[in-house]
Amino acid sequence: MSVGAVVSASAKEPYVGLRAFRRDESDKFFGREREAHDLGNLWQANRLTILYSASGLGKTSLIQAGVLPLIRTYNTDVLPIGRVSFSSTFPTPALPEHNPHVFALLSSWAPQESPIRLAGLTLRSFFERRQPRFDPYGDPVSVLVAIDQMEELFIESGHRRPYREWFISQLVDALKVDPNLHLLMSIREDRLNDLLFHEFKLAGIDKVHFDLTPLYRPEAIQAVEGPLVLSTRSFVAGVSDALVDDLCRAEVDGRTIDRDFVEPFRLQVACETLWRSLPKDSVAITSDHVRRFAHIDGSLTDFGDSAIAQVAVDHSYAGGASALKRWLAANFIDGSGNRRHVYQGQTQTAGVPNTLVRSLINHNILRTEWAMGEHWCVLSHDRLVDWLVTEDTAPTESTEESPETHLLRAHRALIEGNFTMAHEEARRAAGFTSDLQLLGEIESFLGNVAYTENDFGDAYAHYERAAELFTQTGETNEAVGRLLAALGKMRLYEGRPDLAISELTSALTRVGGDDPSVMTQLCWAFWYAGDPAAAKDLLDGLLLRQGNLPEALRARGQVFVDLNRPEDGLRDLDMLGVSQHPSAYAARALALERLGRSEEADLAIAEAVTAGPDEATVLMYKALILWGRGRRAPAADLVRQAMAAPPPPLPAHLLRLAWEILGPDR
Repeated sequence: MSVGAVVSASAKEPYVGLRAFRRDESDKFFGREREAHDLGNLWQANRLTILYSASGLGKTSLIQAGVLPLIRTYNTDVLPIGRVSFSSTFPTPALPEHNPHVFALLSSWAPQESPIRLAGLTLRSFFERRQPRFDPYGDPVSVLVAIDQMEELFIESGHRRPYREWFISQLVDALKVDPNLHLLMSIREDRLNDLLFHEFKLAGIDKVHFDLTPLYRPEAIQAVEGPLVLSTRSFVAGVSDALVDDLCRAEVDGRTIDRDFVEPFRLQVACETLWRSLPKDSVAITSDHVRRFAHIDGSLTDFGDSAIAQVAVDHSYAGGASALKRWLAANFIDGSGNRRHVYQGQTQTAGVPNTLVRSLINHNILRTEWAMGEHWCVLSHDRLVDWLVTEDTAPTESTEESPETHLLRAHRALIEGNFTMAHEEARRAAGFTSDLQLLGEIESFLGNVAYTENDFGDAYAHYERAAELFTQTGETNEAVGRLLAALGKMRLYEGRPDLAISELTSALTRVGGDDPSVMTQLCWAFWYAGDPAAAKDLLDGLLLRQGNLPEALRARGQVFVDLNRPEDGLRDLDMLGVSQHPSAYAARALALERLGRSEEADLAIAEAVTAGPDEATVLMYKALILWGRGRRAPAADLVRQAMAAPPPPLPAHLLRLAWEILGPDR
């Protein structure tokens, strides 16, 4: 795009309204020059910088349009802005074991990377595998990473809550290991104490807090006038000052008071509304224009109501603006009053055509985000929650019985841990469509529900049906291959590694013969079949070709321990860092024991049992440690627990050792 085209585009829409400024919009970002320089300097000088403020003061905009354009890339390595939450309909068993917050963050930092590959990484291993950069003097450059909207980590989310501590531990581990890593976090002020509760873990890491304040009058005037530099319009003398004075007034306890500051979101909404309402031939913006169009009083309400009224008319929405407002409230706000991400389908989103959704995006009511190869819609600003949640927009049962609407409800129910409702709504969705692609997605979703409930037989049936449906639609490669990989894992949980090998071999033909995730799962299948030597040979080749993949290292480390090669096993397992896989900790403990490092072994096995108290392999490794010390009775008790543990069961070679420990009495 030419410079002229950039200027023209920027001049066309000088104000961004409710949405955050993008990095390429620094030419219209005014009033935060001092904060941008200060925050940028702190980020580069400290290992951890915590940016906090009340909602609506522009933390995201400050990072994207203020700080990032100031960073000199020749002596820094800057990753994309990260987030800690996402949603996906990907078949869960096809992914390596992972922390969803870590996975979401890595997907943000490396959006072009394969989800399968990212799911197997810890934060530490992600940075260790990145190609280091050096400055002109040969010194390693600083790596600048940011996590925006960190408050998402502390929103209660059912089955994801236990992963919070693990995520923070990985974050601390990555910071302590890599002295060149500099982390910037942004968080809402009302969630700051949740973060500070964990600050003791950051002992020894230099950190600083940055309190972002509202825009005071002089800076607010810059934010009003500055974006018009590239346009043919300008304010008549004194009009922008008067506009800011009006924006600084607020209703407090029924009284109008004059403040010396304004919230940036309120300023942007008023200015965008003014700009869009000006007559086309206007060049000078007068006080009359401000009075008529800026909607200073209740600007957010006027902005939102005006936008959805226009969208409802343009798209002939049944029930008009009030019904559209109820649809927004019902679908984009969760039961805790937080913004909810909604999957954007090929033609519809939450039961309405995407043409209407695009209009809401153009009016800055919604925005789209990209995660896991899919588009998701979300309210453009959390201040819209207060505008939407009124008595008139209390969620009601929708009269639209579209399959997408029911599948959306099912997705919400699964996130909230309501498995019964998730089943019911997904089955209702299937009853409203004959589209094979959508039916395949519904079956895959039902497989995820069953897998989460540990009903592996039901999960297998749903994934198998999904694979059949996708095959009928012509999806014969990636989608079907991932479902076959999920089926292979279900076979392992059933104690049928022979069938798992068959399913996973078929999956490889679909996704590519050297796919690291499916290859690693195939190695596990040979391990479960009682052939660790075959698994080791496959893993040697995979690691040689693909590098030190954490999931493959974990698998080979355990295989080495089972082959009584503790030095090799310890080498691989120690490379995992904060892995949080209980069986890896337990295998490491057994390796330490065999090397005569019993005190370290006791610490490692205690950690493993704490993390996986009912995992068969963990219990068996502890039994082998006790058996080697001559403590036969407690070892036999642990073997019995291991044999009665929930799936996955003991692999065949460990099962043979279990029977030897139990002896003839059993």
